[in-house]
Amino acid sequence: MGDRVGRGVIAVLAVGALLAGCAGPGDGDLTDDWRAVPAAGPFTPEGGVCHADVADVVTLAAYQPVDCAAQHRVEAVHVGAFPADQAAPPAGGSADFRGAFAECDTRATAYVGDDWRAGRLRLSVAVPSAPGWTSGSRWYRCDLTEVSTAEAAATVVARTGSLRGALAGPSPLRLGCQQSRRDRGGGVETLLPVDCGTRHDAEFVGVWRAPDRPYPARDADWAPLYAGCRSTIARYVGVPDDVTLRFRGDVVVRPPGAGRWRVGDRGVRCYLWLSDRAVTGSLKGTGPSGLPVRTR
Repeated sequence: MGDRVGRGVIAVLAVGALLAGCAGPGDGDLTDDWRAVPAAGPFTPEGGVCHADVADVVTLAAYQPVDCAAQHRVEAVHVGAFPADQAAPPAGGSADFRGAFAECDTRATAYVGDDWRAGRLRLSVAVPSAPGWTSGSRWYRCDLTEVSTAEAAATVVARTGSLRGALAGPSPLRLGCQQSRRDRGGGVETLLPVDCGTRHDAEFVGVWRAPDRPYPARDADWAPLYAGCRSTIARYVGVPDDVTLRFRGDVVVRPPGAGRWRVGDRGVRCYLWLSDRAVTGSLKGTGPSGLPVRTR
């Protein structure tokens, strides 16, 4: 009996001590000394994290970052903000969305260490859902994905490892020497990446930034793209950018699709094409000896 009483006293003292520790500084009122819980704010995703799947619209329920060392398909390289007073998510071709893409373009290039178009990469802009926008979310997320090819019909690649600095040096993602596959008319239908040590007839030379004009629809509209890529070839190889350039080699231009053009993507991938011969090794910096004027 004495033992039971002793345990009861100890329990009462322990509870009293606990309550005393929770009480305020001597006023005995437990309701006025807790720090106020901050009000819930709008959801904003993080930059520099990876995600399992591609999404153009991101909800809080679907937001589940994964370790970049694990398999994933998306890496968020930056998170920016639309104007706070904007009433609705901007349409794809709007000035605000194009501004977001331009910022993402700059951020993605800095993130990977070179123009992201120099690799098998695709940049997209993800935005909040309509309910998220209503609750105050005004962010946009800059997402990079690895793709199977820089040509048409590319698919997203499930990868491991971060893309940070991925193009700062040699990389299996980087575009380089290519072998053309021709269509029935003799033009280039598609380009297949090959090791520069093997015989090939094409090479990626860089990205030309097209001016802000409508997507090319007529032959005349394509002329500036070809001229821009020819100048890119001249700088890459180290030959004069003059009237003789078209007698040294041909050019393949790969602009973004019409949908991407509408949201502000103006980066045109440029390729040197040797329609009459094949070479071994890169032509970068080889000068006139590497890309001589063709006499016939």
